[in-house]
Amino acid sequence: MRVGFVGVTGLMGHGMAKNIQAKGYELAYTLRSESDRVADLAEAGATRAADYAELGRTCDVVVLCVTSSADVEQVVAGEGGLLADPKPGLVIVDTTTAEPASTRMLGEAAAQVGVGFVDAPLTRGPAQAEAGELNTMIGGDDAHVEKALPVIQTYSAYQLRTGELGTGHTLKLINNTIIQSFCSVVAEGFSVAAAAGMDPNLVEEILTQGGMNSAILHQMGGALGGDYSGMEFYIDNARKDVRYYTRLAAELGIAATMGPAAHQALSIASKLGYGQKFVPELVNAAAELNRVELSQKD
Repeated sequence: MRVGFVGVTGLMGHGMAKNIQAKGYELAYTLRSESDRVADLAEAGATRAADYAELGRTCDVVVLCVTSSADVEQVVAGEGGLLADPKPGLVIVDTTTAEPASTRMLGEAAAQVGVGFVDAPLTRGPAQAEAGELNTMIGGDDAHVEKALPVIQTYSAYQLRTGELGTGHTLKLINNTIIQSFCSVVAEGFSVAAAAGMDPNLVEEILTQGGMNSAILHQMGGALGGDYSGMEFYIDNARKDVRYYTRLAAELGIAATMGPAAHQALSIASKLGYGQKFVPELVNAAAELNRVELSQKD
């Protein structure tokens, strides 16, 4: 089986593509610009396609790992996209954190030319992508999922079948907004503690002793000691995901309050210059906003 990949140079995509190739699939990829991050893939036999249309024409499955719904729409349905001249029976697997309405629209467009579409967004991070230990939420037609699943399993240790097309992306937006709401309030809590003359590390310490103890808590707490690597996820990407969530909630008639609050915190951090920094830097953004000094761990 020949598998195409769009997004091989990304934090997540590179490890995913390596695992697909390592499990014996013939790998093809596209590049928007030259990158050294494909050298290992090319050395192992991966081939570069001229454009998205070539991937669609020559591959059995194409995996997308890009940033936004706009990117997915361009890759799939734009001029020279995957649907321009697709191979019969092609299945597109979109791992992007995308908007469900866009996903369903693309699924309909794909079906018109005999192409399957599966939404299969991810949780966990780049280290797990390299190790083949990602979690995947999968929405789509059973036949399309069945064809795509062996490819998904090369980089994913856990798969959750969510239902029809678009449900995977719906669940991912809920997941990410819950996480970003927690990260935002922890960052704010550190600043409140510092403003009260307390050591903000005590916030992490007491939360550790109860039900809120979690890997994410410790990733945010790491920022107090200058370690921001625990969650390799850019603030601007988190802001985009929560924006998609608030839009979805509005479409469903939900009176959302937490999503908009998290989006505001992320937007403020972005305006302060933290957009291309990892989420734990919300701790520094909150401190800067509130003009407080955070004590550092030894």
